[in-house]
Amino acid sequence: MTVPTPQQAPVVDSLNTEQFRAWNGDDGNDWLVHADRYDVASGRYDPRLLAGAAITPADRVLDIGCGAGVSTRAAARVAVDGHATGIDLSGRLLGEARRRSEVAGLTNTTFIQGDAQVHAFAPEAFDVVISRFGVMFFGDPVAAFTNIGRAVRPGGRLALLAWQGLARNTWMRTVLETLAAGRALPGPPTGAPGPLGLADPDDVRRILAAAGFADVDLADEREPVNFGADADDAYAFVSALGVTRGLLRGLDERSRTAALDALRNQLVESATPDGVLLGAAAWLITARRP
Repeated sequence: MTVPTPQQAPVVDSLNTEQFRAWNGDDGNDWLVHADRYDVASGRYDPRLLAGAAITPADRVLDIGCGAGVSTRAAARVAVDGHATGIDLSGRLLGEARRRSEVAGLTNTTFIQGDAQVHAFAPEAFDVVISRFGVMFFGDPVAAFTNIGRAVRPGGRLALLAWQGLARNTWMRTVLETLAAGRALPGPPTGAPGPLGLADPDDVRRILAAAGFADVDLADEREPVNFGADADDAYAFVSALGVTRGLLRGLDERSRTAALDALRNQLVESATPDGVLLGAAAWLITARRP
């Protein structure tokens, strides 16, 4: 294990050091600026997560990769006699999560900066573990879920959202293909830390079984992501993202302009009265601690 900052704050596994740096650097800043937009983008999946978690009023809930805390707050509103704890690598996002929780008047939330792969959770401290697209980034997912599992009481539950493969997620392909500008850019790898880290259902079953979970189930959830109210709104959001800047890197000005025009055209074609909607697919992963 390493401690990647001079402040000696959270203990972070050496496999997750780059994630720590990213989420306390440009990636964290990007997410903080656009927190509301990100929440809306995948918001149609929120009811699926809460249904899968089956939180009760007295439950103690752990939210992995909580970011600015939208899912932690949702859990806290159900667990009115319990508690919701969010953990994330990003100190900046956690600061925003605390602020939003206070503004909402919630007194049953706690936010921890840490790496869930190695964080010293109290044994059997939680009834339910949830994650809203926050568990696909572990360097060693078996170690991470084993550590998380020790924090779950016997009979406790796991409910996670994770993206399915690239072929089923039009929103990912649209951004990648339009900004490639004719280049053969690889998509995010399946099974590696990143958005497709838990895309393979066989991998998910293997990981969770090795970590000691039982009754593993993956429900195929299909809801579009919402990039904005209209094409102009969506373009302003997507064109400003760090991932967009990264994909455009290395292009000359003419190719860059053409790529952004292609992106705008795709967003125009995806505009509906309910927003700019692009196809998406996620797994709702549920399991039980024996």
